[in-house]
Amino acid sequence: TVYNEKPAKRIVTRFPPEPNGYLHIGHSKAIAINFGFARYHGGDCYLRFDDTNPEAEEEKYFTAIKEMVEWLGFKPYNITYSSDNFDKLYELAEDLIRRDRAYLLVDTEVKLQRGGENHGPRYACTHRDRPKEESLTEFKAMRAGKYKPREAFLRMKQNLEDGNPQMWDLTAYRILDAEHHRTGNKWRIYPTYDFTHCLCDSFEEISHSLCTTEFQLSRVSYEWLCDELEIYKPMQREYGRLNVTGTITSKRKIAKLVENRYVRGSDDPRLYTLVALRRRGVPPGAILSFVNELGVSTAFTNIQISRFEQTVRRYLEQTVPRLMLVLDPIPVIIDDLPDEYLEEIELPFSPKDPAMGSHIVPFTKTVYIDRSDFREEDSKDYFRLAPGKAVGLLKVPFPIRATTFSKDIETGRVTEVHATYEKPEEGTAFKKPKTYIQWVAASPQHDSPIKAEVRVFNPLFKSENPEAVEGGFLNDVNPNSKEVYPDAMIETGFEEVMRRAPWPEEEGEKNLNSKDAGFETVRFQGMRVAYFAMDKDSFEGKVILNRIVSLKEDSGKGF
Repeated sequence: TVYNEKPAKRIVTRFPPEPNGYLHIGHSKAIAINFGFARYHGGDCYLRFDDTNPEAEEEKYFTAIKEMVEWLGFKPYNITYSSDNFDKLYELAEDLIRRDRAYLLVDTEVKLQRGGENHGPRYACTHRDRPKEESLTEFKAMRAGKYKPREAFLRMKQNLEDGNPQMWDLTAYRILDAEHHRTGNKWRIYPTYDFTHCLCDSFEEISHSLCTTEFQLSRVSYEWLCDELEIYKPMQREYGRLNVTGTITSKRKIAKLVENRYVRGSDDPRLYTLVALRRRGVPPGAILSFVNELGVSTAFTNIQISRFEQTVRRYLEQTVPRLMLVLDPIPVIIDDLPDEYLEEIELPFSPKDPAMGSHIVPFTKTVYIDRSDFREEDSKDYFRLAPGKAVGLLKVPFPIRATTFSKDIETGRVTEVHATYEKPEEGTAFKKPKTYIQWVAASPQHDSPIKAEVRVFNPLFKSENPEAVEGGFLNDVNPNSKEVYPDAMIETGFEEVMRRAPWPEEEGEKNLNSKDAGFETVRFQGMRVAYFAMDKDSFEGKVILNRIVSLKEDSGKGF
């Protein structure tokens, strides 16, 4: 194992994101591996922002990245920035020149010298063998503003004959005309990832530098630079990236989706950024369970969305309460019950976990059922409510039997159903119905029902690989990726579920202070429908719910 290769006395790792976009589902594996490895071995993990490109970095990304790490339940040993080390990195760049291991190039043909896009012959530029004193003078001039962007570069003097592209004189410094969020206008030259990463690892005494296999070839240049500067050299090891199919995670492409109004923002619940998954209601523990199930290897992991949702579903089944919810309600009037009839029925929040407790819901003369649970014409293979047919109401002692119904003349939609309460006469055997359905009673004194808007999210794309679709990924957008039920109803147990949130109580959600977080911790299973969470668009008197996942992978009712 990686630990056995280097069983250090103190394990120190780091998670080093670039603050130029929102973290996505693939990053959850990097977070879990780096923080998890350190935690398992009693060590520490830094959150280090690799902020060496001020042209692409924004404050909102720094904030969101920190929040997502903490939301997943990890506390960084320290939060650092590559820019903390700009002075030190510059000094080491000068040191590398003095060692004749770097040179100042005044040229724009770096790519051609490395073989170009057509993988042609590599060649050394005329400045490669210039006197080191000359390179040092020009490097200082580069810092002072002598050159414009792309006119000059500091390159490492490696080995152009090596078979590894990461040894073909990588760029160490380039010029960027951009103000840095932390250092302002102090610098015009900025170190590259290839120069910065291993040195910052060294400064922070990282024991195990764990990264994805796309950096496997970089291990050679990583070690080369540490050795040439004669500084502490951490051990780099690689693991396979996690990619979820059927979606896109590119910052640029998500921006196009937002720009074209296919989604509302980077936290739209149909996306697979971590902020979007959080808003949708996916618990952080479910994401970590998903990563753990996949394991760690060097293989690139392509996983279908359905596999991810399967893990989320299994996790929610064990950890959230159950409530009755009706998406598209129809009132059912039980004619043989008195107008003031009230029966209080006790419902468990979970049939499998008594510790979740129970709550009381009213049962009255008028109840609401889902439109999908009523048919105007009965058939032998149908077991829910229809004229002349009885159906059970969950936890209500006796079934109801539909007698008549009313319809809207213009729309043809059923507006009301009348029924009888099938309570047997004393001494008569009770015939158990074949099916039980969810319901919500009308009871003003109990503030029942609780009205809600429900947003049901379907896959954003129609194919497994949107980027391969002819004409581009925008041509693959599913026009039915969002369905809204504006008049849904929830039973009164929802009030207690809100008070007792988060469901489940996890480390990353105990003390949420972000203005965009909190609502989604109100999670529950809508019995016979799906798993739901509150959306941040909710406000006093207006409950808005997002569907997290369906109850089954292929629900017959489409939920």
